[in-house]
Amino acid sequence: MAHQILKENIAKHVSFPEKELSLFCNSFYPVQLAKKDFLLKQGDICSFEGFVTKGCLRVYTLDAMGNEYILHFAIKDWWITDIDSFTNQTSSHLSIQALEASEVLLINKNEKEALYQQSPNVEKLFRIMTQKTHVALQRRIIRDHSLTADDRYLYFINTYPKIAQRLTNIQLAAYLGISHEFVSKIRRKISQQK
Repeated sequence: MAHQILKENIAKHVSFPEKELSLFCNSFYPVQLAKKDFLLKQGDICSFEGFVTKGCLRVYTLDAMGNEYILHFAIKDWWITDIDSFTNQTSSHLSIQALEASEVLLINKNEKEALYQQSPNVEKLFRIMTQKTHVALQRRIIRDHSLTADDRYLYFINTYPKIAQRLTNIQLAAYLGISHEFVSKIRRKISQQK
């Protein structure tokens, strides 16, 4: 079932011949995570790219003072990695942790590189996904600089309702770059307006 979810995701981006698609998908291995398990810890080298087939994970960093900053979340049908650490094989500045019981399909760097040589479709797939990631990051930076905290909150809950309902105020605040008290205040204000 997990590999079928991966195949359906790939079909949204690139058309693979069935034999190539099977070869690609069979290069991924499953990992089960309990709530609070780490897929990657800050300081380790990221050896994988992952595809979430179940659950919810967060990608975050801690600063020297212990403050948490969430870069993004990943739910079923989303990809996850620390692209800097994975690409450059350097210590990660990020941690990836399961917020609930999760399942992820992983591919390691050597397998991915070998597949690049075997199939131009693999390179095309990851090029397209990288471009989409850059677009999403650019749009988020623009939103963070141009929208009020209230508007950023509303954008997030309206755009990602399947994620928003799974998060605590603290997790949402760490993503939006505001205090969890402010998230509570926004939620109260919205519920009073209904």
